[in-house]
Formats: sequence, structure tokens, C-alpha cells
Amino acid sequence: MRTVRALWGATHPGPSLVVTVLSLALGIAAGVEPWRIVLLVIAVFAGQVSVGLSNDAIDLFRDATVGRADKPLVRGDTRVRTAWIAALIALGVAVILSAVLGWAMLLAHVIALAFAWSYNAGVKATPVSIVPFLVSFGIFPSLATLSEPSPQPAALWAAFAGAMLGAAVHLTNVLPDLDDDRRTGVRGLPHRIGPAASVVLAVAGIVVAAIAVLVGSLTEGAPAVLMILFAVVVIAIAGAVMLRMRRRGADRTGFRLVMSAALVLALQLVVASGTA
Repeated sequence: MRTVRALWGATHPGPSLVVTVLSLALGIAAGVEPWRIVLLVIAVFAGQVSVGLSNDAIDLFRDATVGRADKPLVRGDTRVRTAWIAALIALGVAVILSAVLGWAMLLAHVIALAFAWSYNAGVKATPVSIVPFLVSFGIFPSLATLSEPSPQPAALWAAFAGAMLGAAVHLTNVLPDLDDDRRTGVRGLPHRIGPAASVVLAVAGIVVAAIAVLVGSLTEGAPAVLMILFAVVVIAIAGAVMLRMRRRGADRTGFRLVMSAALVLALQLVVASGTA
């Protein structure tokens, strides 16, 4: 049980569960058959587990260097070899279940996972560290629609919103660890442009994405009042972020507000996918 708990802790369980629940919501909104939704959710969950475990396995030396005692592998709760085996098994499950749902879903999911793994493998330390998030999250809304018997990609506005959501996650998620990353040689895009610029860029992307979902969903018949309400909430949170930054700088509260806006955007995307 200690090994199981350690492996679960190394999967980045919070983000993994959020992404998995989002896949479930998108599948339900798209009207995918129940048995296909089950396979979709398990495939996405397995893929996220593989990404999280590979991240901690690859970063073991860096995490140990900066004293990340919150990391199970750093504490020695399980061996890195065990983490690698679990990551590869999870990756295999994700690929096999995606194949059962069809070649289109398989191709899309493999591309998304390949970019996610590339981030872990070294892209995170380059100026293009945001690219894996743009690609993987941009593909994500299509995983549900590609799981149907007659697969088709999600609307362009949905793919764009997904990509902007991924960008916001990347630009804000790494900011609390900037100092630790510098010590271990990681200099991705947020490290190079700084916290303030990262937050502004993330907020701008979320606002533009919310407007894109609003316009795109309305052209497909979504309820105007509901879609406008979502966009207004996103813009209001964005304004709060800017005011907070002006007074306090790019602090942790500002980061949390950005992620709140991203969560509202994700909910807007799900609702728009089900009503458009």
C-alpha cells in the first residue's frame, strides 16, 4: 500500500483528476454513448497518470536538489524504476483504450500525450515550453467527439479555447517554483518573460478564449444569456487579477484568480459543447 500511495502521489493527482473529470463532462455534453464515455475517461486518466509519473521520474534529481520533500520519489517512498514501469503501463492502457474507440481518437490522444511527454523530457527548459500545452489542450476538446462512431474534430473555437486554457495553466502553474527551477537550469517561457508578463499573457488568452467560445457557440445556437454570463464572469475575474497585480504584484492570490478564470472558461467550454 505504501508503494501504491507513493505512485498515486507522484501522478500529480489534482491536475490529473481535473483533466479526467473535464473529459467526462465533455463526453456527456457531446452525447457520447455511455460505454464509450467509460473508455474515454479511463484512457484520459491513464494518460494523465503516465504524464505525471514520468514528470516526477525525470525530475527526480532536480527535485532532490531543491529539497522537494513533498515528492514521494524524493522521500524514497518508492523506487524510480517502479515509477517508470507504472508510467509505461499507464501509457499502454491509454493507447489501447483509445484504439478501441477508433483510429481518430487513437491518433489525437497519441499526439497529445507525445507533446505532454516531450515537455517532461526537456521542452520545459526551452523558450517554446508553452507549445506542448497549446497542442495537447488544443486537441483535448476533440477527444470526446472523436470517440463517437462517426468521429469528427471539435469546433475550431473549442480547440482554440482548449489551447488558451493550456497556455494559462502553463504560464501560471510554474510561477511559484521559478526560483527552484532557476537553480536546476530550467528556463521555460514563463521564466524568461517573468511573473508579471506571464500572468498578463495568461489572462489575455483566457479572455480572448471566452469571447471566442461566446461567439462560436452563439452561431451554433447556444443560449445567449448563459454564454454571455460565462464570458462576463471570466472578464470580471480577469479585471480582478489586473487590479490585484497593480497593488500587490504577481502574488499567489493573483495566480489563484487566474486559475479560477481558467476553471470558468473550462466550464463555459463544456456547457457550450453541450448546448451548441
